[in-house]
Amino acid sequence: MSDNIYRIIEVAGSSPDSIEGAIEKVDDFTVQLNLPRPDITLIAGMSDYPALCVHRSHGDDSDLAKAPIGTGPFELVSIEIGTMAEVKRREDGKWWGGDVYLDGIRFLDFGTDNASIVAAFDGGEIDINDESTADFIEAYDALGLVKSSKPTANTIVARMRADTPPYDSKELRNAIQLACDNEVLLAISINNEGIPAENHHVAPFHPEYAELPKIAPDPAKAIEMARAAGHGETEIDIISIDGDWRTTTTDAIGAQLRQAGFNVKRTVMPGNTFWNDWTKYPFSTTNWGPRPLGVQVLALAYRSGEAWNESGHSNPEFDALLEEALGVFDADARREYSAKLQAMLQDSGAIIQPFWRNQALHHTDKVKNVSAHQFREMHYEKVWLDA
Repeated sequence: MSDNIYRIIEVAGSSPDSIEGAIEKVDDFTVQLNLPRPDITLIAGMSDYPALCVHRSHGDDSDLAKAPIGTGPFELVSIEIGTMAEVKRREDGKWWGGDVYLDGIRFLDFGTDNASIVAAFDGGEIDINDESTADFIEAYDALGLVKSSKPTANTIVARMRADTPPYDSKELRNAIQLACDNEVLLAISINNEGIPAENHHVAPFHPEYAELPKIAPDPAKAIEMARAAGHGETEIDIISIDGDWRTTTTDAIGAQLRQAGFNVKRTVMPGNTFWNDWTKYPFSTTNWGPRPLGVQVLALAYRSGEAWNESGHSNPEFDALLEEALGVFDADARREYSAKLQAMLQDSGAIIQPFWRNQALHHTDKVKNVSAHQFREMHYEKVWLDA
């Protein structure tokens, strides 16, 4: 039981060396957490994709593929990294969710080249894809495939590290932010497959979202602000991953800054290089998956000292207000805090956040009862194929 308790605490973001009395065994199937302060993101954090909960026999160093103990509708058959994975319906036919209709599923890895996936659909090799990015939606549609799309809090941010020159200048960060038109970036980058964002990383889909006054882009004012701050000729090097909509989005941001008069350099890295230091680049773009709560995102990405605080944003007043907000269960009451937090983050110039992406996928008409998931999860337990 103690191993399981520790894993719960690790998922919640705390050390296994827990506070005295924080973990209480109620019975063989119940653990009670006695928190030192209220935190509404606790359960949401446990369900987040980095929080993989495994059986206590798994250990810290074992390979999950070698001991795939789980409770899902399917069992792992095989996995070959970069090529294929296969699962089958549970052999005993018993799953806590009821009947499962598919005999099994094969996952084929076509790499990052979406053209290969289009060709696989066209050749009848596959029935469904994992994701349809905006630049290939027309190609999938042209094949007569069924499209499923859902608005989400999936996004990308162009963040500037406030602790790294020249972005330690708030005036420069605000100028760069003001030079970008998020509506245009939405159109250019992902063909309007989403909605504009507002540079504060809380989405209209989040329960505590607060609508703020719109700030219109002003490129002419932006370059004057940069010049006044002594950065009219400063080289602005924007780094991105290579090969997809994230590259296109970063290119579009760079183009808008150039049009405004900024001295822009673009650096593009392959994925296996980019992710080695993704939190450390002075100015780069990063895709962020959706979370159920706005304050959950703010705590992960903008609270001082957090591991994923890639912008180096640090504001004691913001941290204190966020700590209060995390303890407010009622979304309407929490919105009052969120309005202030959103405005503070927006004013800091930490990020250019151009849009919230739709999550889309395509499938053949043989596939039934499937839809895009807002968190890009795959739920095939009630899916079937027509003959």
